[in-house]
Amino acid sequence: MSESRIYQWGTERRFNSLSDHFNREFGGRVQKVSVNAGFTCPNRDGRSGRGGCTYCDSMAFSPSYCRPEVPVRDQVEQGIEFHRKRYRRADKFLAYFQSYTNTYGSPRFLQELYSEALSVEGVTGLVIGTRPDCVDDEILNVIADFAAKYYVIVEYGIESCYNKTLKEINRGHDFETSVAAIKRTAAMGIRTGGHIIFGLPGETRDEMLDQAEILSSLPLNTLKFHQLQIIRNTAMARQFKEDPDRFRFFEAEEYLDFMAEFTCRLSPSIIIERFAGEVPPRYLAGGRKWGLRSEQVLALFEKKLEEKDLWQGKYFEK
Repeated sequence: MSESRIYQWGTERRFNSLSDHFNREFGGRVQKVSVNAGFTCPNRDGRSGRGGCTYCDSMAFSPSYCRPEVPVRDQVEQGIEFHRKRYRRADKFLAYFQSYTNTYGSPRFLQELYSEALSVEGVTGLVIGTRPDCVDDEILNVIADFAAKYYVIVEYGIESCYNKTLKEINRGHDFETSVAAIKRTAAMGIRTGGHIIFGLPGETRDEMLDQAEILSSLPLNTLKFHQLQIIRNTAMARQFKEDPDRFRFFEAEEYLDFMAEFTCRLSPSIIIERFAGEVPPRYLAGGRKWGLRSEQVLALFEKKLEEKDLWQGKYFEK
């Protein structure tokens, strides 16, 4: 067991956490409020492909108040009311455009939509979830204007650094597209985040670990990680039913060990938003049901780092 130390992100916590980042940035708790603005996806309507990503059903991750027929302002207000009851200390909020591709519209429409969310009292910024093949300079200019006044982050679904995997899951773009979008967004002064899924079919443990170095080379501010869980009524659920031997799922302890090693290889400058995903059991068609809530997984992960004297970036080489 090692003695307490202050790490380069300024706390005794052994990874660069989002909550600590928000404390530094805002001086207290900040809560994301999910929004479903009714967007579709270029991988569904034919621009990039058909059928969508094989794992995708975004409604499995959307709160009950997120309904596209409800105006954005009303969704944000209902979300704030919900979170204020649950987290009494929450008084600052980020409108999280979460479902599907939230830059898939004209620049004028996006400007109006984001402005509507920011007009709600207590909203201090935006989180915009999107695909790397669905931004251009005109759209990024709109976002950059908001980023000059508010806390704004564009969160890209990267999912994997390997083109073989992206093809396998019908992602509709290659990793080079992700790299280009991340670099272009960061160059315009916009905070840039990414999402990665561990356990996708065909990827070895070493390949998954090697992504730490690849991602660390990019100008990313934040990353989210999610173990593979198969959602009902998706293409992947059908694939799993037809050939379950193609899939290998993490046991809880195995995943904690994997994430500890991955975190040690990751640049300490990258803020880690999430280590594991949590899907309501009614949506699951395959995967390991750990019987743990996300906060329990995090507590076990931090305990493992402490016991093994590990921390984010311990094995990172610039």
